[in-house]
Amino acid sequence: MKKELRIKKNKEFQAAFQNGTSFANRQFVVYSLKKEDQDFFRIGLSVSKKIGNAVTRNRIKRYVRQAVFELKDQLATGNDYVIIARKPTAEMDFFEVKKSITHVLKVGKVLKKSR
Repeated sequence: MKKELRIKKNKEFQAAFQNGTSFANRQFVVYSLKKEDQDFFRIGLSVSKKIGNAVTRNRIKRYVRQAVFELKDQLATGNDYVIIARKPTAEMDFFEVKKSITHVLKVGKVLKKSR
């Protein structure tokens, strides 16, 4: 995933938390903030230290980035997404993470129907 498509600044995270809509499942919470002037989507990731050590947290972030990359054609553009991982993600493999991300994005109605 390109670096331009990532949310890095605290101010941008806070805008998504305060003004965005949230939806969740057992493994992830996703905040979605509509950006009218943006023709692409951006992703911000948050994995707490409560979830595990640095190796575990970085693995979760890699899995989430790859899952979003594989779903990018179905994802609604013009939004900022902040994805927060919850405790159960520490024991998940990539396919479980992708399935869970797909589920939570469908719950939030930001994932277009696959063919």
